[in-house]
Amino acid sequence: MREVRTLTVGEAEAGVRLDRWFKRRWPHLNHIQINKLVRSGQVRVDGSRAKPDTRLEAGVQVRVPPLPDAPPEGDREGLNPRDRAFALSLVLYEDEEVLALNKPSGLAVQGGTKTTRHIDRLLAAWGEGVDRPRLVHRLDRDTSGVLLLGKTPAAAAKLSGAFAKRRAEKTYWAIVAGNPKPADGLIEAPLIKTGVGDRERVVPADPKAPGADPAETEYVTLARAAHRAAWLALRPHTGRTHQLRAHMLAIGHPILGDPKYTDEAAQTLSGGLKLQLHARRITVPHPSRGTLTLEAPISPELKAGFDRFGFDPHEAEPEPFGRRRRRR
Repeated sequence: MREVRTLTVGEAEAGVRLDRWFKRRWPHLNHIQINKLVRSGQVRVDGSRAKPDTRLEAGVQVRVPPLPDAPPEGDREGLNPRDRAFALSLVLYEDEEVLALNKPSGLAVQGGTKTTRHIDRLLAAWGEGVDRPRLVHRLDRDTSGVLLLGKTPAAAAKLSGAFAKRRAEKTYWAIVAGNPKPADGLIEAPLIKTGVGDRERVVPADPKAPGADPAETEYVTLARAAHRAAWLALRPHTGRTHQLRAHMLAIGHPILGDPKYTDEAAQTLSGGLKLQLHARRITVPHPSRGTLTLEAPISPELKAGFDRFGFDPHEAEPEPFGRRRRRR
């Protein structure tokens, strides 16, 4: 498309993020291309600059600049039968509005310059355009577990709203170095990004520092392996990048198998383990009825940690944070 267009957002698209609106209409554009167009001001919403995460309202007009042409039909990187079967094998739950996947460790949620196999691409197994499911939250590449998506623009908007309003409860399992004291608690440590590219990470910051974001993580100890390691349930109350990993390092108990947020003791204890962090459960209001509780079985990576330290996943309470709140 080599000309500027102005398109009107339809009723069925109300509540959709601007970047996802582009992705649905022009699937050949990648995340980096869309963000560059929006952040450079080439995209306008009702004549004003916008951000990639701006949520669109029905009837607003979007200025669409000249876009790269889609590759010829024969050159498009469609899903082969093996990838399609793999995508469908990840399904934990599906209805007409909601899709939940059991994301494996090592599989990125979205692509980049060096990442061609990722969840966003695999969603083509469900179709393109309005049929393509929409991500409503993220997991790090090496974090396994429940990943939630909306199958319609309206469902995705409601699910995203539940996360934004803290009506979605996420429970992660992690194995960390040492034994946190107290055994359960709340970590309140604002985080700020440092570094660039592969060296980007988040670190605790003064609440008044420019760019510092409030961040809260609740934790409960589920079991201990002597004084060497502990199995924790983690519940983020905010959704900052790398929040759980940075917070556990900040209190001196880094998650095992983490190459970025670690210390010498944790590196020695990890001994070949991959990241011991798993999105175990999500409880969230269904877009149109009741409440959904979705649970992912532990990954092979986390099972290796459980086997090493003698933890048994069947010993976990269904809701360990309820126990903590009753004690307070």
